[in-house]
Amino acid sequence: MKIAVIGGGAAGFFAAINAKLFHYSSEVTIFEKTTKILSKVKISGGGRCNVTNGCEDIKTLSAAYPRGGRQLKKALGTFSTTQTKAWFAKREVPLYTQDDGRVFPVSDDSQTIIDCFLSQCKELNIPIKLKHQVIKITPQAEKIALRFKDNKEDNFYDKVIIATGGSPKAEGFQWIKNLGHQIISPVPSLFTFNMPKEHITKLMGVVATQVIATIPGTKLKSNGPLLITHWGMSGPAILKLSAFGARVLHDYNYNFQVCINWSNEINEAFTREKIKQIVDRSPQKILPNQKVIAMPERLWTYLIHRSGFNKDKKWSELGKKGINKLVSVLTHDIYEVKGKTTFKEEFVTSGGIDLGDVNFKTMESKIIPNLYFAGEVMNIDGITGGYNFQAAWTTAYIAAKLQ
Repeated sequence: MKIAVIGGGAAGFFAAINAKLFHYSSEVTIFEKTTKILSKVKISGGGRCNVTNGCEDIKTLSAAYPRGGRQLKKALGTFSTTQTKAWFAKREVPLYTQDDGRVFPVSDDSQTIIDCFLSQCKELNIPIKLKHQVIKITPQAEKIALRFKDNKEDNFYDKVIIATGGSPKAEGFQWIKNLGHQIISPVPSLFTFNMPKEHITKLMGVVATQVIATIPGTKLKSNGPLLITHWGMSGPAILKLSAFGARVLHDYNYNFQVCINWSNEINEAFTREKIKQIVDRSPQKILPNQKVIAMPERLWTYLIHRSGFNKDKKWSELGKKGINKLVSVLTHDIYEVKGKTTFKEEFVTSGGIDLGDVNFKTMESKIIPNLYFAGEVMNIDGITGGYNFQAAWTTAYIAAKLQ
């Protein structure tokens, strides 16, 4: 049996290796249109490779995918985070889990993952063909013909797995659309918020360990750490918000407001009560010397100033109006967002092949027999934290069975 895997990224390599393991006598080949392979693996996690997430509960796992979570719920039952860790451990690539749930190789070096895949391909005799761009797929009887750029002849395969990843533009999916598949137009996901007119950017590098972030006028809401950058806001709370709000924020043309609840309390009454306790307990202390919420000094000083108070203000001098101002800033702090910043090398998109065109029990196309899909080429994307790689491993593993 001849098997073609199109795409030299994470999903492509995982699909090819497992296809060979499932069908050892088959001939498996990876085709990559560029001269680079495993690019996202190389730079993921700051060069450490965030392989997966430590969460083992499938319901919780599937909730981390703004698109594809429902379909992945059953797929994760076949190959989940536990199986991912076992797969790498079997190949002498131990992983460890950080406190935030992200999973990395013990080496803290993404090259470890790349070397694992390359050694597996060498051991299993899986050729990697670079600069082989597929420009046309033609189903023929029980075979599939592939036409490569700069090649006038078709190459025939029994099974084809498409794992070409996401594309920032719809044109990148045209060759798949030509086969009759529905394509959900891609828009960016996992991006940071630009705030060119907001003074909070002067606090670049400051991290608030836990906030609630919302988009006024929508149901979008997330929580987690927030990082202040020289261009605006980033960190898990913002990235999650961008993922779940990918379509809405695209429609807003990335001009909107974000509300930050620094207190991380849903009910503002808790924050108000904390302030009253400080007023009663330490009335002569000045505001900077007594935090209402645990946060970096620079951020607390900034929020005091944002509330309209100077650094010499005493807690006893706040009064009812002063308390109201401080509560408002701590629980309902509004910022204007004007644009986004995406991670060019690690771009994640919302969009791709409509999931209704894919049989998630096998990852086979419902339109073209013997054609399978794996990874971000489909309309699947997760929040930050190793979820996107896990979706790649899960769908590639199932596709590799070629059922």
